[in-house]
Amino acid sequence: MNIKEVAAKYADYQIEMRRYFHMHPEVSCEEFETSKAIKAELDKMGIPYRDCGLKTGILATIEGAKPGKTILLRADMDALSVTETTGAEYASQNPGVMHACGHDCHISMLLTAAHILMDMREELCGTVRLAFQPAEEVALGAISMIEQGAMDGVDGCFGIHVWTDVAAGTVSIEGGPRMASCDRFVVKITGKGCHGAQPEAGVDAVATAAAVINNLQTIVSREISPMDNAVVTVGTIEGGSRWNVVAENASMMGTTRAFRDEIRDSFEERISRVVKSTCESFRAKGEVEYIRMISPTINDYGFAALAQESAKKIMGEDCLANFPATTGAEDFSQYLYKAPGAMVFLGTGSEACGAVWPNHSGNFCVDEDQLLKGAMLHVQVAMDFNSSK
Repeated sequence: MNIKEVAAKYADYQIEMRRYFHMHPEVSCEEFETSKAIKAELDKMGIPYRDCGLKTGILATIEGAKPGKTILLRADMDALSVTETTGAEYASQNPGVMHACGHDCHISMLLTAAHILMDMREELCGTVRLAFQPAEEVALGAISMIEQGAMDGVDGCFGIHVWTDVAAGTVSIEGGPRMASCDRFVVKITGKGCHGAQPEAGVDAVATAAAVINNLQTIVSREISPMDNAVVTVGTIEGGSRWNVVAENASMMGTTRAFRDEIRDSFEERISRVVKSTCESFRAKGEVEYIRMISPTINDYGFAALAQESAKKIMGEDCLANFPATTGAEDFSQYLYKAPGAMVFLGTGSEACGAVWPNHSGNFCVDEDQLLKGAMLHVQVAMDFNSSK
């Protein structure tokens, strides 16, 4: 059977399911109705599944008629606390919640791929696991699914992310680092409050915080090689209680990004050292809490090469885009520590349909005509990988 011919039967289904999930978004860890809807579709297809991953995750299994490897295909399910401003007729019906990162597309592509795989089971080698993952946006879902056995016995893994910075009709499938790590840090500074007219009587936590922010920037500029990409960003700062009082307390939160584990692992020590030494120089006390969240997403070169050939079969010889790595983060990285695989960017950007807004924007939309290609790519990669030596 021809994948494109089989997929054509599900073109309308693909759009219908995408729009359903878009209209009914749910935030991380609360994807209860989304999970019910996915299970209902799997039941219709006769695909067995089990609960896996926090309270809403689903792991489904399709067994091929021929022996072969086992691959995991993943779709994340959670939406964002974003107010939709697209004006689409299928806009979110949940105020303040929107699928502004394309996870509605990911769910519908994997469900459509499931239909195609079921129709082609006689030609399918090995086993395909379908991971409908919760809580990607808060970096909890992948770890939970792995802890509950999703990757046990898996030989390879594959995920697709819709991306409007990549032109419709193309796909970015490169080996090596593709998305950065993402960790969070919290800094608390304690000084000594006093009258604003007598600053010498106190220890200014706000002035200390300003120095800390400036000094943190030297971690990237002076401690990390310019040949490596890294980010230290302070995103929030709070301090003081009144205009004529020297602040006794200040706090800030920020994030770090890196493409190598060695650099990621060094951030906690470096930030703690800079914070504490800077605070001491101002006679204040500094405390740092460092929260590890997401590892860098590093595609396996061999798997990426296989997926590139799969994409050409579906989208044509000239479909491969050369898209640089991004310092955004993805918890698909956790699967890649368990088995070789790849996270790819499916091009859904198109001025013709207004798909020019970035992920997480209230105006985010995609070229829906590309989504069936994503479903077919899931299938082609699974069939090519499972039958490979």
